[in-house]
Amino acid sequence: MIDTLPVLIGFDAREALAFDVCRHSLLRRSSMPLHVRALRQDGLRHAGLYRRKAVMRDGQQVDVIDGRPFSTDFSFTRFLVPALCQYEGWALFVDCDFLFLADVAELLRCMDDRKAVLVCRQVHDPVEGVKMDGCTQSRYRRKNWSSFMLLNCGHPATKRLTDAAVNERPGSWLHGLEWLRDEEIGDLPHQWNWIAGTTRGEPKAIHYTTGGPWFPDQASVAFAREWRDEYAQIRAGARNGATDPLFVSEQAA
Repeated sequence: MIDTLPVLIGFDAREALAFDVCRHSLLRRSSMPLHVRALRQDGLRHAGLYRRKAVMRDGQQVDVIDGRPFSTDFSFTRFLVPALCQYEGWALFVDCDFLFLADVAELLRCMDDRKAVLVCRQVHDPVEGVKMDGCTQSRYRRKNWSSFMLLNCGHPATKRLTDAAVNERPGSWLHGLEWLRDEEIGDLPHQWNWIAGTTRGEPKAIHYTTGGPWFPDQASVAFAREWRDEYAQIRAGARNGATDPLFVSEQAA
């Protein structure tokens, strides 16, 4: 068991509000200490850890290495988490478009030192052609597995995520977890990556894969009320003069 769980949340300026709500919901329900950081691309570039290049095409970023579009600033930087943790211990990565409804400390019971990464291994085959902010909805093997990863940073297989690999390998190799053998991938309950139309049962963490209520055209998505309730708590704290360190953006690098 571990005393404090490092949690790195993907950060994109277009979804800064989603990041704050995700972080608030995570920390408010946690029964254990968490070291939460924003995974910011600008900081990682400044540190020389992230060097991938992209071009704009039809209003969307396209990765120069594989020529495929991607939607967020943390599409590839998430795979630097083991390096940022010095290839030691366990760490959680999560996209910013999540809302936590349960205590993340429950994940500790799932940890298995034989596995390099634990994910929610559900089949997500989206019918939508676009997702958040009008970005192209790409299809690939193991879709959305990498959006919520409990990483065993000290596992020998995780060390395949070198600085060079993250910066030079195609996105399909990274997101498809092609850097792992099947037996090196462990399971988390699907409710921790609850996707509308895909996941059954009561959610523990909701993933707004097509965009959440922070976008005007997504005001009526599933669990929009829960997200707005969480946001209302943040606003109430601000009105009451709370100085909450949760919302000070930190650089992971």
